[in-house]
Amino acid sequence: MTKPPATIFALLDCNNFYASCERAFNPKLRKRPIVVLSNNDGCVIARSAEAKALGIPMGAPAFKFQPLFRKHGVAVFSSNFALYGDMSRRVMDTAARFTPDMEIYSIDEAFLRLDRMHDRPLDVARRIRATIQQWTGIPVSIGIGPTKTLAKVANRVAKKHPEHGGAFSLEDHPDRDRILTDIEIEDVWGIGRQYGKKLREFGIRNALQFSRLDKDWVRKRMTVNGMHTLLELQGVPCLPLEQTVATPKSIVCSRTFAGSLTDKDKLAEIISGYAARTGERLRAQGCVAGHLQVFMLTDRFRLDRPQYSNAAVSSLVAPTSRTPDLIRAARKVLDQIFKPGYEYRKAGVMLFGIEKEQGRRLHLFEPSPEERARSKAVMETMDRINAKWGAMTMRLGAEGTGKRWVMRQAHLSPRYTTNWRELPVVRLD
Repeated sequence: MTKPPATIFALLDCNNFYASCERAFNPKLRKRPIVVLSNNDGCVIARSAEAKALGIPMGAPAFKFQPLFRKHGVAVFSSNFALYGDMSRRVMDTAARFTPDMEIYSIDEAFLRLDRMHDRPLDVARRIRATIQQWTGIPVSIGIGPTKTLAKVANRVAKKHPEHGGAFSLEDHPDRDRILTDIEIEDVWGIGRQYGKKLREFGIRNALQFSRLDKDWVRKRMTVNGMHTLLELQGVPCLPLEQTVATPKSIVCSRTFAGSLTDKDKLAEIISGYAARTGERLRAQGCVAGHLQVFMLTDRFRLDRPQYSNAAVSSLVAPTSRTPDLIRAARKVLDQIFKPGYEYRKAGVMLFGIEKEQGRRLHLFEPSPEERARSKAVMETMDRINAKWGAMTMRLGAEGTGKRWVMRQAHLSPRYTTNWRELPVVRLD
């Protein structure tokens, strides 16, 4: 009997992705430290290698680090998710030209299978990397291994050791044990801090030591997921390539306000807007939700002010993605939890009980098929208009008519690839 070919996985990971997106359209940013801030320009959520070298931590409050930013000429950007999302699509589309076997794992990561290629996997990885760099300007690192977990390990080596040229294969390495010894136990994909702390109590400090444990011992203490990690480190594939998009467990839209709010009507407009955004994301994924939560809180850093936080859940009559239904439910929950006399600084809407719209179970109080079809057509029309002319071009009156609640984005770069008015201009002098 012919032995089937060994599975070979590759993990493609964009280097400092948000910072690299900014650099791709502004060559002056090369070698300059870059940080990208969260919603309302609050905290650092992404750093270039140069910013990391300055000791700027992830999650750092931007206002506390302003002196350091000025001293070292750090380029500061607001989150430009329109740009980052489109650049991610371009990177993934480029990688997909080389192999149809691809799982998009996150906005800046994807798993590939390379064992069905005619050429040596490391050569293919280098071509993928060079093509993505040429076509998009985004640098990537690619790690290759017989399992997803070992591909993650190899990717870490590719990133940390530039002598490998951004691509590294554990398949070709003569001393895999030495590589695993250098991986701290907490850094193994699927283990994390909590299990890492417990394992250290048993003297397990790195990936190699973990890979030599007994299967039953690991399963007893870390369930079947821990055993899968063990087998993957031993070179036994347990995690297949997922080429279908999983249904999300929850969808959240929340923001920290630019200033404190006390007026309930203004909060109701904001909550309605958040409900509408979650509905758009539901429809984009072909899903409906059965439950909606609204939460709100005051500024916990202002100890001189009264503090209050609360959340409540509404179970929808039937799972839906209709914006009017979600807004109606959100405003009812707001009525339950709002207390006057407090200065609110953050609020949000979360949907859960999510399932695919096609194939879901019907409920007793379902609208008629005609009503569902009519409602779906209206929502699809709204989504098409907003996709073409910009977010919130068409919205419900409950969301308000002004733009006063737009996020603070004082350092926003242009949407170079998704807005005609913001396309980069080349001048030949």
